Amino acid sequence: MGLLTILALLLVLPSCATLQSLTALSQVRFDLDGVSGIRLAGVELDRVRGYEDLSVLDAARIGSALVNRQLPLEATLHVGAHNPDGNPDARLVGLDWTFFLQDRETVSGSLSQELALPSGARTDVPVSVRLDLLEFFEGSSRDLVELALSLTGVGTAREPSDLRLEALPTIQTRLGPIQYPRPLILGGQVGGGSAGT
Repeated sequence: MGLLTILALLLVLPSCATLQSLTALSQVRFDLDGVSGIRLAGVELDRVRGYEDLSVLDAARIGSALVNRQLPLEATLHVGAHNPDGNPDARLVGLDWTFFLQDRETVSGSLSQELALPSGARTDVPVSVRLDLLEFFEGSSRDLVELALSLTGVGTAREPSDLRLEALPTIQTRLGPIQYPRPLILGGQVGGGSAGT
């Protein structure tokens, strides 16, 4: 085998490996699976179905926060990462995200930990979101509680919550970390819709 042939192979092989890594990367599917751990002004809302279900103490706590013009909303968004059978094991090393509620951009952040994505498995990627609801929305105490409850899709709010996460994953490969070329749009109205690559 001539020197030129060997050099050509050395140039082609990394390109093939890169192409294979990118192909495998494109097959990892991400969806917004749900929301949990919803707290409004420190009041847990996961088991509350409507404003009238709040205790007097919890309603007073939210009302006091509203008067003080600070109404922190905390929640965990669960992103499902599915690495299909036949794909190599991968590792999620980065996830830059922006959270939209009722089609309004609110807060952004990044994944704080690395997560393994085993072949043939679905991995929960928890994204912790915290924002001051009053920075983005106005309304009565009842309106804002119902808005927070609509994140679960089981509250008594008249309209379902339209929430989405724009996520930009980075996956570790044999060639080093590779970031998706554009953000993925995850979510929509609570209870339906998902997005992959």
